[in-house]
Amino acid sequence: QVRLVESGGGLVQAGGSLRLSCAASGRTVSSYNMAWFRQAPEKEREFVAWSGLTTYYADSVKGRFTISRDNAKNTLYLQMNSLKPEDTAVYYCAANPGYLGRAPANYAYWGQGTQVTVSS
Repeated sequence: QVRLVESGGGLVQAGGSLRLSCAASGRTVSSYNMAWFRQAPEKEREFVAWSGLTTYYADSVKGRFTISRDNAKNTLYLQMNSLKPEDTAVYYCAANPGYLGRAPANYAYWGQGTQVTVSS
């Protein structure tokens, strides 16, 4: 099992940047495929980016967000640049030993989420 704890969210103006962190404990992140998802009020949880042998991004964040991991620190990151009001959501990291994809239901482990609010 792995425990995930997100941090780094906050309030930022449009055009600004934030870096989210997801610290893992229990197992090393190198053992898992990992991803970021987000959920805005009254909307379904949506895929943002994944990190496995490759990285992959949702079209809505491509070119603005970068997912990375530091295996030595056992941490997953999401660097978010050129933020837009529509990026406002609770951001979650997720991990899975096998599946790597866009469907949140297929991820076994989740953090508690961190709020990102982008003002216009």
